[in-house]
Amino acid sequence: MIDLWESIPEDFRDPLVLATPFFALFLVLEIAAAALLEHREHGAAEPSRPRRGAYSARDALSSISMGAVSMATSTAWHSLGLIAYAALYVYVAPWHLPTNTWWAWVLVMIAVDFLFYWTHRVSHRVRILWATHQAHHSSEYFNFSTALRQKWNNSAEVIMWLPLPALGVPPAMIFFAFSLNLIYQFLLHTERVDTLWRPVELILNTPSHHRVHHGRDREYLDRNYGGILIVWDRIFGSFQPETHRPHYGLTTPVDTYNIVRLQTHEYMAIARDVRAAPGLRERLGYLFGPPGWRPSAADRAVTDAPPAEPDRDPVATAGSRLDRAAESAQGR
Repeated sequence: MIDLWESIPEDFRDPLVLATPFFALFLVLEIAAAALLEHREHGAAEPSRPRRGAYSARDALSSISMGAVSMATSTAWHSLGLIAYAALYVYVAPWHLPTNTWWAWVLVMIAVDFLFYWTHRVSHRVRILWATHQAHHSSEYFNFSTALRQKWNNSAEVIMWLPLPALGVPPAMIFFAFSLNLIYQFLLHTERVDTLWRPVELILNTPSHHRVHHGRDREYLDRNYGGILIVWDRIFGSFQPETHRPHYGLTTPVDTYNIVRLQTHEYMAIARDVRAAPGLRERLGYLFGPPGWRPSAADRAVTDAPPAEPDRDPVATAGSRLDRAAESAQGR
């Protein structure tokens, strides 16, 4: 196996690059399944949303295009991160984790997945970070093309990984482990797989768990953040089982296939809110509060141009915020 790996040109050793043909194969197979099963599932179709496992050509093209651009932008962000990681690894780390032992790779995979959970969770609860992550949630379809609908700003994850090289994890191991994490997550974006064997559902993230994460139904909002392991959600109180088929997408749909607008519309909404804010506290709230945050005196404020409606307004209601605060006090 080592000889086989060494025979691969260095530029193609990223697992994501090697997995690209398999991504394409899974897309083709799922599209074929959607076409073949359309007549069987027609009776279960709902006028308000796509059929289970359905594809839209324009939606899929937007997702694939966003993924293609993301490959370039993530390379740029990771290159910047590599500079910082290398400095921390060489000059700060108290020791260096070996790369030739199986337990070291298992440890790094778990560490990367743990940090992914918290990066992902924070990206849903801090609006300026949600502004970039929301693009991944903008499709009302849930299929393998949705997995490719990736953000273009990877700065949050680059920053979140900083403790790993500082503790002695080689940067190459970090990037390799995260690539494997993303490959696993690609397989979660499907409605063609029902719930799996119970022990698997208990420990690992599965298509069922991830469908919940993409749901905009109130009981599904901000749940199941895990990458490979779902145990983080069970431990930190953010787990929700799939009790019914989710409605996918943003709570306030963007209604566009323009990939630039899909990536930037929430930044624009934040800018409008910040410009209309009366003071520093309100400006900081619009930037670092949860999506949909509003000042307590917003109902009494009178402005010529009211703040833009957020893309996750149900999360922003006072009741929802109080509910989540209670949940945090009880178990998170």
